Amino acid sequence: MDKLDCIDNLDKRILQIVMHNARIPSKDVALVCGVSRAAIHQRIQRMIELGIITGSGYNVNTQLLGYSTCTYIGVNLERAALYSTVVQEFEKIPEITECHFTTGPYTMLIKLYAKDNQHLMELLNKKIQMIPGVVGTETLISLDHSIKRHIPLYPEE
Repeated sequence: MDKLDCIDNLDKRILQIVMHNARIPSKDVALVCGVSRAAIHQRIQRMIELGIITGSGYNVNTQLLGYSTCTYIGVNLERAALYSTVVQEFEKIPEITECHFTTGPYTMLIKLYAKDNQHLMELLNKKIQMIPGVVGTETLISLDHSIKRHIPLYPEE
């Protein structure tokens, strides 16, 4: 059974609300949805158990923490089979916030935050490019972050 079959329109409405504000009180979600706070809590717990909701957290302004350079790096590996080994090495670099195994011109695409260009160069030259199996990188610096949103969930009619 598909997990999508396990959720109904009320669940989708709850997801729409909590995806935009994970800290919203259950009573406020209940008010919008027209059900009890207990029903909201039970449904959220069920979606957590199903793996539909995988976490919650805060959005942090990285620039205010001193990380002014957001960078995407295309990484090429000697062999794609080294992916898991390289991921283990990337996990040791706290500035890397995302890692994807991709198709196209790169084997992997990572996102990292650096304090400045000097810090970025150190991460590239002394850490990322020193990982066995990494044979090339291409760096793309993000100049602005314009859109950040969740996927749309529309209740079925």
